[in-house]
Amino acid sequence: MPLPSLPGPTALFLSEAIDGLYEGADFLSRLSPGELARMRSAGRQLLFKANEQIFAQGTPHEGIFLIDSGRVRVFYSAPSGREITLAHWTKGHFIGGPEICGGGIHMWSGEALEECRVTILPSAEVQTLITQVPNFALCLIEGLVAKGKCYSAMAQMLGTRSVIERLAQFLVNLGELYGVSDGSAVIINRKITHDQIAAMVGSTRQWVTLMLKRFKEQGIVSIHGRFIRVDRPERLREMLFKDDG
Repeated sequence: MPLPSLPGPTALFLSEAIDGLYEGADFLSRLSPGELARMRSAGRQLLFKANEQIFAQGTPHEGIFLIDSGRVRVFYSAPSGREITLAHWTKGHFIGGPEICGGGIHMWSGEALEECRVTILPSAEVQTLITQVPNFALCLIEGLVAKGKCYSAMAQMLGTRSVIERLAQFLVNLGELYGVSDGSAVIINRKITHDQIAAMVGSTRQWVTLMLKRFKEQGIVSIHGRFIRVDRPERLREMLFKDDG
């Protein structure tokens, strides 16, 4: 049975459940064909190669970006140089907020994880569409709500879960989203690096490598070429629901 590539068609961010990962990808669904065509005509489509920057932290907001294909990593860079991944966004999502009508600077950066096709809606066009196409304004509100839920979920994890719990939850989420059952074990296609895991859970690559090695020694996970095999998924869940009292 072929295994899917990671992160896959759904968005991916730090969360205690996978349900919310699907929100926001269809935020334009209420637009009629005519309204959608008008919106598309107001933008311009660009192609970005893997690892190419789409927008940069600290630069002026000039509009929003609609992901037509591919995956985009949005991340914050600290003065120390360390990065934390906010999310991997996929087709149907928009990026470039929180400002949607221009003004201010980008609070984080966006880069293509793979070849991406993106439609740029300039700030002036966004404002015109908001005032002239009420459905578009409602779509943006729904899209912003989805983004707010995403970053609230991330803040909750960072503020209430230890880093080892965040790693355990991330592996559980990957298994639920993209895993293939092999008896009681779950096999995950290993197309995600230790660096990517570290940036997602708010740690370092060295720590992630150490913890995966420890998990391997405990019989929880094993690495088989391109695959991460979660041999004892129940142990990961025990880390998340342990009784500290």
